[in-house]
Amino acid sequence: MMKARTRREDRPLVILDAAERLIRRMGTRTLTIDAVAAEASLSKGGVLHHYASKDALISALAERKLREIRESVAAHEAEQGANAAALPLALIAHARQVYADEDGFPRALLLASAESPEAFAGFNAFLKQRLAQMEDVACCPGAGAMLTFATLGLLLTRTLGFHCLEGPELEKLFDAMECAAKGLPKSGSPTP
Repeated sequence: MMKARTRREDRPLVILDAAERLIRRMGTRTLTIDAVAAEASLSKGGVLHHYASKDALISALAERKLREIRESVAAHEAEQGANAAALPLALIAHARQVYADEDGFPRALLLASAESPEAFAGFNAFLKQRLAQMEDVACCPGAGAMLTFATLGLLLTRTLGFHCLEGPELEKLFDAMECAAKGLPKSGSPTP
């Protein structure tokens, strides 16, 4: 089989895209360097040059997904302005945006994290840093973190297939979460 020519600087993205397609189609158990190389039309050595192992590949996929989440949350957060509810509202807005778009990849990636827990170290650090920023909510310490974990829990249980809320039921839940988040004070507001 003739391998397609891929520009050297594009290869890491081509490899990640190929790995993502394989995970979507077949899950992580069948994800191998050989399979990724075939999917990307590269040699095994070409894949190994950029990602030395399956774990390195999964870590790179997780980092890419985290980057997408960070960008989405940051954009939603910027719309909220400076207040204690900005992060929970941004996470809720992100969840609304991606909830119904589940196509199997996040679930497979999540399952892959069981094999490579270090792949999500970046997400853990991101979450820890953002939760620390919410500790100053004067009206109800822990409220921002509670809303954040409620949102993550909704996405996680959807991703794992435990439920799939739809229509008015889903909108009612998101609306209730937003209502609770909007009850958080603006930064610097006096304690009630």
